[in-house]
Amino acid sequence: MMNTVCKRLTALLLCLCTLLSCAPVFAQAAESPYISEIMAQNGTYKNEHAYDWVEITNPSNETWDLSGWYLSDDINNTLLWQFPENVKLKKGESLLVYCTGEDMDKGKNGEYYASFKLSVDGDDVILSTDSGALMQRFSFPRQYGNVSYGVTAEGETGFFAQQTPGKKNADTVFMARADEPVIMTPGGFYEDSVTVFAAGRPTQTLHYTLNGETPTETSPVFPAEGLTLKDTASLRVIAFENGRVPSQTAAATYLLNDSSPVAVVCLTTDNKYLFDQKTGALSKGTGSVPNYEKEWEYPIHIEYFDENGMCLINQMGTFTASGHSARQNSQKSIALYARDAFGEDRFYFNPFPNRDYDSYKSILLRSTNSDAFSTRLRDVVFTSLAEKLDIIYQDALPIQVYINGEYWGHYNLREKINKHFVAAWENVPYTDEDTVDNIDILARTGSDAYVQNGSNEDWLALCEFCKTKDLNVPENLEYVLDRLDVDSLFTHAAFEIIIGNYDITNVRMYRIPGEKWKYLLFDVEAGFLSMDAAPLENYIKDLNRPIQAFRHEPLNALLRVPEMKDKFLRRFAEMLESSFLWPYVESKFEPWENILEEILPRQNERWPYLTMKEWRQNVDAVKYYARVRPKKIVSMLARRMKLTDAEVNTYFADVQKLLDEQNTLE
Repeated sequence: MMNTVCKRLTALLLCLCTLLSCAPVFAQAAESPYISEIMAQNGTYKNEHAYDWVEITNPSNETWDLSGWYLSDDINNTLLWQFPENVKLKKGESLLVYCTGEDMDKGKNGEYYASFKLSVDGDDVILSTDSGALMQRFSFPRQYGNVSYGVTAEGETGFFAQQTPGKKNADTVFMARADEPVIMTPGGFYEDSVTVFAAGRPTQTLHYTLNGETPTETSPVFPAEGLTLKDTASLRVIAFENGRVPSQTAAATYLLNDSSPVAVVCLTTDNKYLFDQKTGALSKGTGSVPNYEKEWEYPIHIEYFDENGMCLINQMGTFTASGHSARQNSQKSIALYARDAFGEDRFYFNPFPNRDYDSYKSILLRSTNSDAFSTRLRDVVFTSLAEKLDIIYQDALPIQVYINGEYWGHYNLREKINKHFVAAWENVPYTDEDTVDNIDILARTGSDAYVQNGSNEDWLALCEFCKTKDLNVPENLEYVLDRLDVDSLFTHAAFEIIIGNYDITNVRMYRIPGEKWKYLLFDVEAGFLSMDAAPLENYIKDLNRPIQAFRHEPLNALLRVPEMKDKFLRRFAEMLESSFLWPYVESKFEPWENILEEILPRQNERWPYLTMKEWRQNVDAVKYYARVRPKKIVSMLARRMKLTDAEVNTYFADVQKLLDEQNTLE
């Protein structure tokens, strides 16, 4: 008994010491600027960044000049990061310093970027004057994801139920966060009804909602005898407990009398994040720039049920509106991200048929672009033709999506193009964060406006070299071959020419640190629409022609070199035989046609873009061009490249015979 009492007293004293050590320490009067709030595991993302931050507040009636002051997370090096000039903090104002852990411009106009990061395991933040005099040492304990820690106006220190970056802090703080409750009845498919049970600690009160909204203390209390559902619903449960920040919500979707022949993704989150005209990421909003163009990233609960109804993922993450012109469609594409601020930092599953990865950082629910009004399968079928070609492409499968329990229609689940996608394809471990972070990904011309990740400096230099140097000079050719994966370039160009992709803006290049530039196959749904030679003419043209959407110089400079021209034409013929003979192409259409024929009637009822008759006619038209264009492309290429009859015979006689036999209309 005495040992037990001693242990409890020791634990109490340790807890008290921890709290005291985490109190903010001031060296000067309380009327000077002070660290008022910190975020050490941010869940508010913008352009895939969610930097830690430190808030500094001026409680006095005077303006303070913070120019040259210092911030640090190291008591042994308090002069780690210095404010730039002309940083003024007026009375009652607060400013944020984002702690990036990167060497960035220090910032201006209220946006400041420090070179250190905060530790989620607990840390110090030290504020010093321009002379190096210590103003404050702010210590904090281990943090919770997306929960801030700070000081009230009365000097109490702890966790806030709501973060308030740059604004007045709440009057109440908490010493810990309530544990997340457990929904014991799995989400998924049920007939007629289901009784759901949830549990928390005895000291907790559980509240719930069925419409996607975060429960509050005014929401219904979860019944101890269970909650019986007779209709499809998205359940969210939260735990409230005295002295603690409310828990993270647990969620599960129950699909009643609503089976699916394909996998299903269920999304659950607050309407303010979705469709609210002021804040919703999927709404147009009222400003000059639509909300869905602003790259807002919000928390969301994600469930994935495979075609057999098995739940493969059930976790919090984040989402954004995705795509370009497709964002204007009512049924918008949605990108999903695993974020450690909300739990797991990966989706530990692999739904794709042609991948052997163990997890994903992000996935894409693509509603399709212009093809939403046509076939809803062009891009997924066309990209699948690249399976044999050793070029990076997005894998796909058909799914149905629910948002807050409401059927949201057919989507195509795709791999999301970003540095994590490229790293997985190139066998770069995702734990090698330095390499992953420094992968270069460029779009279109690769100019500054189209840098998706990393740097474009070497790419632009390479393009200019190709434009101005004769690659028939051996050392010039060697320079290019050392920097550019020619197989990747030729495969990409040949693929785009064969299918006749009109959308020449969808060109992507990437480079793993220390390796060569390669091409990425992306968004080819504007292919197989006609026999027009225009797409071919966009790729094969004079070096000095104006740049249109992408840099044509590397390809055309190489084609001036006889051995490179030979390599390109041989690759072109190989691809026609391996990937564009009709029996193979038809085998790619067939499974998508079969499943869409089954699920599109409901999709068309939810989003009346086209009738099933129109869909069938559109699919048949695409299949016509997918059969005929490869058969005709050799003569089109020969005219454009001014090939001799002997060259055409050398490179294409065998494959042309196969095309004439197998791609002939019945």
